[in-house]
Amino acid sequence: FLYRHIHSQHHRLVVPYAIGALYNHPLEGLLLDTLGGALSFLVSRMTTRTAVIFFCFAVIKIVDDHSGLWLPGNIFHLFFQNNITYHDVHHQLQGLKYNYSQPFFSIWDRLLGTHMPYHLVKLPEGGFEARLKKD
Repeated sequence: FLYRHIHSQHHRLVVPYAIGALYNHPLEGLLLDTLGGALSFLVSRMTTRTAVIFFCFAVIKIVDDHSGLWLPGNIFHLFFQNNITYHDVHHQLQGLKYNYSQPFFSIWDRLLGTHMPYHLVKLPEGGFEARLKKD
C-alpha cells in the first residue's frame, strides 16, 4: 500500500538522475525527510552545527547515489557498501522491492531480506552496468 500510493511517485523517474533523489510524494517528504530528520536531531542531541554538517552530508550522499555516475575516486564508494550501483538495482524493475537502504546502512536490507546481490559489468563501449546475480 505504502509503495503503491506513496513511494511509487519517486519511481516515476524511469532513469534516476541526481536531483531526482529529492523527487517524492509530499507525504513521504514530510514524514521521512522532515519529521525523520527532526526526530534524529532531537534524539541524538546533536549540536546545531553538527546537524547542519550531517544533514548536508546525507543530502550529498543521496544525490550521489541517484546520479548514475560511477566516477573513479568517489569517496562514498570507499566507506559505504550502498553506493550508486546498489541504488540503481533498486530502480530496476526486478529490484523495486530490494536494496532500500538509504543513505548509509545496507545492513538493514540483509537483516530484513530485501538485499539483492549484483555485480558491476564493464561495457565494451564504455561505462558500467549493474547486473543482478542469479541464484
